[in-house]
Amino acid sequence: MTTLNDVAKKANVSKMTVSRVINHPEQVTDELKELVFEAMEELKYRPNVAAKALVSNRTQIIKLFILEEMDTTEPYYMNLLMGIARELDNRHYSLQLVTKNNFDIGACDGYIICGMRENDYEWISRATKPVVLFGENRHGYDFVDSNNKEGVAKATQYGIDLGYENIIFIGIDVKESFEYSRENGYIKTIQKNKLKPEIHRFENRSRYAADFIKENWAKFKTNTLFICSSDRLAIGIQRGIINMEGTVPSDFGIIGYDGVFLDQIAFPQLTTVKQPVVQMGEACAKMVLNKIEQKNAPQGELFFTPELIIRGTTTQQ
Repeated sequence: MTTLNDVAKKANVSKMTVSRVINHPEQVTDELKELVFEAMEELKYRPNVAAKALVSNRTQIIKLFILEEMDTTEPYYMNLLMGIARELDNRHYSLQLVTKNNFDIGACDGYIICGMRENDYEWISRATKPVVLFGENRHGYDFVDSNNKEGVAKATQYGIDLGYENIIFIGIDVKESFEYSRENGYIKTIQKNKLKPEIHRFENRSRYAADFIKENWAKFKTNTLFICSSDRLAIGIQRGIINMEGTVPSDFGIIGYDGVFLDQIAFPQLTTVKQPVVQMGEACAKMVLNKIEQKNAPQGELFFTPELIIRGTTTQQ
C-alpha cells in the first residue's frame, strides 16, 4: 500500500511538503504541487480523506444555499457552482446543494449562501458553522462579489464617451445592496457629467422590459442608451426595440450586466459588464475553508473587478 513517504520520495520532497500539498494547497507553489500530484498519480496514491475527517472531527462537506429563483438567473449559478466545486475538490471537500427548509438537516463544516434578501438574515444568523455570502451585504457577513458600482460606472462613462444623448438605467426591482450599488454607479457617473439620471425598475424578467419599451415607445428619442442591471433585462429591451421596428445599435444602444451566456445568444450580441463568476465561486470556497481553518475568524469582503465587453448593441468608438 502506497504511503505518504513513498510519494515524498518519488517527488523528491519532504513528507511535510506532501502533507501541505494535500491539506493546504494554497500555501504551496504551483511547481511543488505539480511534482507531488504527478508522483501521487504515478503511484496511484489517494489521500484517506475519511480518516482525516474523523481525526479532525469534520464532515468535509460545505453546504450551498441558493435562495433566489434559479429560473431567472440560470445559467449564472452553473458557473458559480463550477468555481465552488473546483476549489472544494482541490481541498478534498464535497459540495452539497440544499434548500432553505433543509438548513438544519445533516452536518457540515460551513455554509456558502447566495441570493439573500433582507428577510433572510434572521435565520442566517442561526448558523452554527462558518458562513460566507456570495453577494455584498450590510450586515457584517464575510462576502465575495463583483464591484457592482464600478462596473456600472464604467458602462455609463463608456456610453457618455460614445456620444449617447440620453442614458436610461433599467434596474431590478429589489431593495438589495447589489442593486443599490449598480444604481449608485450609474447616478454618480451621470451627475459627474452634468446629465440627468432616469431610472426604471422591473422584476428580473425580460418580458417586463420588452413591455416597457412597447408602452413608452413614443417617448424614446434616437441616440438613447439603455444600461440594464442584468442581461435578462437587456434582452427584453432589445426585443422590445426590434418589435417596435427600431434599430440596434444605430438608433438605440443597450448594455447588460452579468456576461454569462445570455449576452451571447442575443442578436446582435449584447455589450455587457461581465462578472468573473467562476473565479468568484472559487474565492467563495477558499474564503469559507480559510474561515474553517482559522476557527471562524472574520475574512472581510472581496470584490472582483468586472470587465466591460464591447459587442454589437453599442456603436463603436
